[in-house]
Amino acid sequence: MPGGVAGRIAIAVPGGRRTGLQATAAHLVRATLEAVCFQTRNLIEAMRRDGIPEIPVLRVDGGMTANDWLMGCMADLTGLPVERAAVAETTALGVARLAELQAGLYGSLDDIAQRRTPDRVWQPSCAGGQRDALYAGWQDAVRRARS
Repeated sequence: MPGGVAGRIAIAVPGGRRTGLQATAAHLVRATLEAVCFQTRNLIEAMRRDGIPEIPVLRVDGGMTANDWLMGCMADLTGLPVERAAVAETTALGVARLAELQAGLYGSLDDIAQRRTPDRVWQPSCAGGQRDALYAGWQDAVRRARS
């Protein structure tokens, strides 16, 4: 899954400007989904620079996780396995589990963690060099848009 195949990159820049980009709706959707993945990678890189321990797997939930293509792209562009929760709205489930813990239905947070069940896991299939080149291209596009 080489990202940016069509040569279009979507970036979020405060005060961004419009350009004369010629693209179909499909190009813009793909570029936007890839941008989500690149921004996630950007956050992971910032965490590494701040000395936060490496994460072995990216656990995801929420509405966007229903898009299998996006989850595969996320694995490819971050270089991490992506584990989709069986329950899409894990935040709500977590609140319920904490209430159950408070009510004594669970003995500890570890007991709750044992109940976690992934729906599916995507493994990165993009070569590291290609992944890094795509990320560098996205970073360059962000720098150019900001200037």
